[in-house]
Amino acid sequence: MANKKQQRPKLQIIPLGGVDEIGKNMTAFVYGDDMILVDCGSMFPQEEMLGIDLVIPDITFLVKNRDKLRAILITHGHEDHIGAMPYVLRELPVPVYGTQLSLGLIENKLKEHRINNAKLNTIAAGDKISIGCFTIEFIKVCHSIAGAVALAIHTPVGTVVHTGDFKIDYTPIDGVPTDLAKFALLGKQGVLCLLGESTNVERPGSTISERKIGETFETFFRSAKGRIIVATFASNIHRIQQIIDAAKNHRRKICLSGRSMINVANMATSLGEMHIPDGMLIELDDVKRYRDDQLVIITTGSQGEAMSALVRMAMSEHRQLDIHPGDTVIISATPIPGNEKFVSRVINQLYRKGARVIYDALAEVHTSGHARQEELKLIHSLVKPKFFVPIHGEYRHLVQHAELAKSLGMRDKNVFIPECGGVLEFSRNSAQRAGEVVAGQVLVDGLGIGDVGNVVLRDRKHLSEDGLMVAVLALSKETGELISEPEIISRGFVYVKESEDLIAGARAAIESAIASTTRNTPRKEWGNVKNVVRNRLREYLYEKTKRNPMILPIVVEL
Repeated sequence: MANKKQQRPKLQIIPLGGVDEIGKNMTAFVYGDDMILVDCGSMFPQEEMLGIDLVIPDITFLVKNRDKLRAILITHGHEDHIGAMPYVLRELPVPVYGTQLSLGLIENKLKEHRINNAKLNTIAAGDKISIGCFTIEFIKVCHSIAGAVALAIHTPVGTVVHTGDFKIDYTPIDGVPTDLAKFALLGKQGVLCLLGESTNVERPGSTISERKIGETFETFFRSAKGRIIVATFASNIHRIQQIIDAAKNHRRKICLSGRSMINVANMATSLGEMHIPDGMLIELDDVKRYRDDQLVIITTGSQGEAMSALVRMAMSEHRQLDIHPGDTVIISATPIPGNEKFVSRVINQLYRKGARVIYDALAEVHTSGHARQEELKLIHSLVKPKFFVPIHGEYRHLVQHAELAKSLGMRDKNVFIPECGGVLEFSRNSAQRAGEVVAGQVLVDGLGIGDVGNVVLRDRKHLSEDGLMVAVLALSKETGELISEPEIISRGFVYVKESEDLIAGARAAIESAIASTTRNTPRKEWGNVKNVVRNRLREYLYEKTKRNPMILPIVVEL
């Protein structure tokens, strides 16, 4: 009997981040024994993640399949696309492909983490490379950072187009618009699946051009009497270039403030991505040598970050710069969701210092790097995919992008709203959900990676809301009785010196608990003493204050 024909493998697309959330973008493409990874991003910690520095994707699936992973492809250099690179490359030292600026930003990040053996390969828009069974074309797109690309991933079952983050800007600063002709050619040749970013899908119309922001800068530079301070993202090199150009037009010197701003500007200048005329850039220490109307300061802090240069200026905590009455402060960014109150706080403080503050609600000093509805419709119409998967957005964004695709004629069964870790499986003519892999988030706290979990976060939340009471108990080794009065320490609960009656009652509750449990108790069972003291003290404190501080009994044997 003839052998059955061996079934061909199917293409698997597995989002490991960037769906049902803003940030930590990461998507695996698997066919047979070959796997490539698109992007390797991080995410800002959420408000309840107390003390957490960074959130990165769980890469358990990648580690388990390390023999298949051939390369990491980077669409652009924003943190939500490259922020996890040091953590992933330390575990999986595979080749990385990206544009010149993206790799420059990654290289800076790797140096900070003392990773020196990374295999970084520079590509340019229009290049085509082969990795395993995949052939990848890099497509020029506009975004709020230079060097952004979309990907056409040619696989044995068809072509997948991954838009990355993009917008359609007909007058970009670098003069090279999004390559719509390439998207149209791919659509004519046939596209199996489109993975399209969804960040701005709720907004109708089209995103305004970056060049429009330059015109706004000119208006405010022309009317400013004192210093001009502009806060923006360090990675937005085209925005910074427009600030430099406006400063040149108005014969002002420029000064950079903030470590990331200085590092990125130095790197972009060395790569030729940014141009600063000779003699125009001055050091912070030289600012006092110039009149206020001769200066432009470009700084970090557009998100109200506590330690950023702008916030330190506003709070009079900056070593070299302070806000002067008459300064014009332009915040050239919109708050990332969750940062609104921090930005509002710094704006209020700037007004208190006598500054004139310009921000997005008052003037067009910022434009998004993400496509709105009409731009998304254009890409769908050009690419004409057989299947569609919305990516890069919270769940509501994914649903609305799916509805947009359906409004353009896409059939319901051909649209898939992805889940983090959910496997989508494709053949030439079919697509289906095919199980899931381990995925999620890993919390980075200082040098600790993944060692802070739900229990630790719960304890931090408890401490932040109710405080801590420590009871130090000196017990006799022989009898288990108290040798001296319990010492009580309160942090974030009550001020001991102003709560003498409460503390006295707490000591009495502790003494009562110990008297009932410790007499002739073997040492090995003294752990039970702590539990009894903790429970008795918790009951007493709640009865008196209706609050539940964390209670930590410490037993000292004497």
